[in-house]
Amino acid sequence: MQCYDVFNGDADGICALVQLRLAEPRSAELVTGVKRDINLLGRVDARTGDHITALDISMRTNAKGLRRNLDVGAHVFYVDHHNPGDIPKHKNLYAVIDTQPNICTALLIDHCLAGAYREWAVVAAFGDNLADAALKTARSLSLNKNTLIKLKSFGELINYNAYGRDISDLHFTPEYLFLQCVCFQTPSEFLSAKPKIFHKLKTGYAEDMVKARKCGFIAPGVTILDDASWARRVSGSYGNVLAVENPSQAHAVLTHNKDGGYLVSVRAPKNNPNGADKLCLSFPTGGGRAAAAGINHLPKDDLDKFLEAFGKAF
Repeated sequence: MQCYDVFNGDADGICALVQLRLAEPRSAELVTGVKRDINLLGRVDARTGDHITALDISMRTNAKGLRRNLDVGAHVFYVDHHNPGDIPKHKNLYAVIDTQPNICTALLIDHCLAGAYREWAVVAAFGDNLADAALKTARSLSLNKNTLIKLKSFGELINYNAYGRDISDLHFTPEYLFLQCVCFQTPSEFLSAKPKIFHKLKTGYAEDMVKARKCGFIAPGVTILDDASWARRVSGSYGNVLAVENPSQAHAVLTHNKDGGYLVSVRAPKNNPNGADKLCLSFPTGGGRAAAAGINHLPKDDLDKFLEAFGKAF
């Protein structure tokens, strides 16, 4: 029997899997990638009796790969918070899907594990820009203010590290971060034992954010960053920062993709975290959740169309 751990390379995907593997250690093939590399089940060729864990990747996007692996007799445990499309009914599929705007995959895993490794779920929620949910979840842990500040920063930095055109844009691969994190019962223990990882991410984030701040807006809440590694790395984090700074405004951060168009990261207003998924799903390569969504390829000729749709949506 072969096991596969398939997970988004951001804070939510990594922290969700960390919790699971702390609770149930397992030797598995890791399948992951940059933040937008989510059609991951297409890489898995399971056989009858194999076990697949899929975390924080859109079921809608992975529908074909999911069905193919189920049809050969693989067992799939699927946990996610993105718009799933039609959830297949299959005896080998156990799906935990919740698309509420205040939930993330690691929080769903936290519920499944009755809070056994809750501090990791707190990090994930902070990383997914769900500060209120993170703080609410952290109440049972009696963490002091300084610890919460450190966990918030750690979550944001793991998330920042996930963005890029490909792995070469990242400071660390998602596999590496997962394998480092899963050695520790809590993120606080990790931060004490691995300060160099935290420092590298913190320094890189600060440098990239300074560059992002220098880019102007082409419409209210909409900015296009330079065609550079730093821009691809900071695109999601910058969108989260803008959302927090102006909670009544929706935001869209555009970066240049390899196909000559734009990769779009959308954040709904923090005061009304809805509509981002519907907007992005109206474009062929769009997807996501109500509070935060994206478009993998927006042709440059469709920029005006997007700006018009963005203005109507928000």
